[in-house]
Amino acid sequence: MRASGLNWQGLMEQLEQALPYTSATETSLAYFKHPKRTVTLNLPVRMDDGSVRVFKGFRSVHSIALGPSMGGVRYKEGLSAHECDVLAAIMTLKNAVADLPLGGAKGGISVDPVTLSSGELARLTRRYTSELVDLIGPREDICAPDVGTDEQTMAWMLDTYNENLGNTAGGVVVGKPIPLGGSYGSKGARGRGAGIATIRILEGLGETVEHASVAIFGYGDVGRICAELLASRGARIVAVSDAGGGAYASSGLDLPALHTHREQQGSVAGFDGAVSLTPDELLALDVQVLVLASDHGSISAGNASEVCARYVVEATNRAVLPEAERALKAQGCTVLPDLVASSGGVIANYLEWVQDASNFFWMEEEILQAIDTRVLAAVDAVSRYARQHALDLRTAAYALALNKLHDASVLRGVYP
Repeated sequence: MRASGLNWQGLMEQLEQALPYTSATETSLAYFKHPKRTVTLNLPVRMDDGSVRVFKGFRSVHSIALGPSMGGVRYKEGLSAHECDVLAAIMTLKNAVADLPLGGAKGGISVDPVTLSSGELARLTRRYTSELVDLIGPREDICAPDVGTDEQTMAWMLDTYNENLGNTAGGVVVGKPIPLGGSYGSKGARGRGAGIATIRILEGLGETVEHASVAIFGYGDVGRICAELLASRGARIVAVSDAGGGAYASSGLDLPALHTHREQQGSVAGFDGAVSLTPDELLALDVQVLVLASDHGSISAGNASEVCARYVVEATNRAVLPEAERALKAQGCTVLPDLVASSGGVIANYLEWVQDASNFFWMEEEILQAIDTRVLAAVDAVSRYARQHALDLRTAAYALALNKLHDASVLRGVYP
């Protein structure tokens, strides 16, 4: 069974392990241990049938040491303030590893978006944004798409924010439609970044992606784009799964045909020419690379021993829980952590924010090149630090991030 929650203590324990390899101190780490602000909101919304339903909303700003906070807005049943706090802290670390002048944030609403109509989602989004209008902004806290939200959600947030304040600030949200100041390359950035990072890590360890067997856990936009990039470099995508089921072919799946099937059927399940398997069975396949592109907790203490992959790629935040990572390491499995593997998304969001601030927009080729360059720089920095200090990749990434946060905190000092 996969774990459903995030554990703040587990994150802190991992950071403590990285502390001896940094210039950070217990004093500077104290800043990290406490989010700057967590807001809980009650959101009454009129439903299509005329009734009023009250939803719970949250927004956690973890740190602004490096710059204004940025992080996703997720619509997910059971979302809690604690989950937002942990994910906001991870965003702080991820932005630091990617060398971005941004802090971390995360928020959202406890709701299953598929149960609401488009009109109900719009009203819920606008109410959420209105409650946060004094706390978010291009220089304060920037919102982005996440689980259960998309560019339409960001468009509603943008319009609500500007209507409330009477301005035309585009940078309050990123991941928005291109006609509203969105950026080319934004939709596929996280999957592209995961693929680029995987190739770089394999090559750095003397491996090759050509002919490598790959399984994708979570075949949405992120998993699909990562799979297509790896396949274009010669990898063999042998299995994919989504919420509806999975498909396996030892010789490799026909990805264009699979994409068409999923568009028509809503799931990869039942794909012709493939053997059906469950998502849990996919996690246990004997493959070279396992890409995790679903939500957090995909691999926990309960199923870590079943994983046979040599490399596990966290294309989404906290896909491998701390107790599971210890087991994977003992099994000889290398984990490419979320701070690097999913950095393509935050880099694309940063580039969109910069474009909005300057009102100057780059061509798609320029955006993709900038994403690739920054992802590779982050991978190389983490790999180099890991070699220098004989660390695993996650500990090295945490150490790099803590160094940057420590330096910023010391330079800023304590106010007042």
